[in-house]
Amino acid sequence: MLSLSRPTLPANLCAAIVDLDGTLVDTIGDFVVVLDRVLAELGLPRITRAFVEHTVGKGSEHLIRSTLAEVGADAALYDDAWARYQRHYRAVNGEHSDVYPGVVEGLAALTARGWKLACLTNKPGAFAQALLRKKELDGFFGAVFGGDAFERRKPDPLPLLKTCEALGTLPARTLMIGDSSNDARAARAAGCPVVLVSYGYNHGEPVAAVDADGVIDRLDQL
Repeated sequence: MLSLSRPTLPANLCAAIVDLDGTLVDTIGDFVVVLDRVLAELGLPRITRAFVEHTVGKGSEHLIRSTLAEVGADAALYDDAWARYQRHYRAVNGEHSDVYPGVVEGLAALTARGWKLACLTNKPGAFAQALLRKKELDGFFGAVFGGDAFERRKPDPLPLLKTCEALGTLPARTLMIGDSSNDARAARAAGCPVVLVSYGYNHGEPVAAVDADGVIDRLDQL
């Protein structure tokens, strides 16, 4: 594990797969507002921001089931909560989130270098695409895949392998940029080099402890 501002990476890289939540955009505010609205409608207690920070990253289904368990709700409420979550997230998406410093500059530099870029997230694809448009990041990416695009989600390597196919690149020449062990585990299994950002969520665990090829404080440090 290297912890460098400029990780040592293969010289023949030609593409990058970039995570969304916690890597490009700080979306915790959106999640908190949406979950608060869902829980209020169901007559359930609110959750804390810290809980959301520790729970996001594994897809909406995991987040909703974990939230219901956290507040002591009946798991049978899932379908109702899911429908409410979809409705509220569609309305809130991007309103309480911010692009991290260095992201625009970093993506612009990679694009100028001639790299192919794809965004790969466990967030539902429609929400991911809408968020990227709202934050004016969509123009950087030749492909955007959400957690509903493939049969399995990160940390399974399948989404990365499928994304490399879509980009027309080999995994060994495609850098994974993320913020969590989910991203790193998927990259290792797919054969992609991986760099993590230091400011993301990573389920509440120190990102420095994750097996990656480096940790950066800003995307433009690449």
